[in-house]
Amino acid sequence: MQVLQVQLEVGADPAEVGRARRWARSRLAGSGIEEDEPLAETLVLLISELVTNAVVHTGCPAVLRMLFGRAGVRVEVADVSDRPPAPRRADGDATNGRGLELVDGLADRWGWQREGAGKSIWCEVDRAESVRDEAGRAESAPGVAAPRDGQRGGQLDGQRPVVPAPSAGTARGTGAGPVLWLSPGRMRC
Repeated sequence: MQVLQVQLEVGADPAEVGRARRWARSRLAGSGIEEDEPLAETLVLLISELVTNAVVHTGCPAVLRMLFGRAGVRVEVADVSDRPPAPRRADGDATNGRGLELVDGLADRWGWQREGAGKSIWCEVDRAESVRDEAGRAESAPGVAAPRDGQRGGQLDGQRPVVPAPSAGTARGTGAGPVLWLSPGRMRC
């Protein structure tokens, strides 16, 4: 299966979240997912939440990655913090504290993994018409083992799926030649 992988380094400034959203919209359109499709709107919201969490809670740069496959889209945000994500339950009038709750509600799967000296938080959204293998089972998004029937990945429901990180080295970008995956270990805060 062919997978298109793109990435963006995001600065430590919260204004970078808007730049990440604009970049993501352009990459989605380039992959054939139009801006007004529900899939695009969901992915942009997930990206906004994950990038905001990385920038606000670490105060350091992060790396946003998008992996496009036939079955869906995987979003990863890597940062230099080794602290696991800490889901919170926001009070009714609170203006923050709902980010991971939104991710859990919108993504088909999500989780986190250690990456170098930091971590990567990922989520996946399946395409509306799921791709089926020869046996009729839905295929998982790029590079991910599908959860067992009835199991949903995610930190809020107590599950932490074991997910392989993308292989080190080069990845296919947007036509500008090979790109090197940035690792949180290479970023400086």
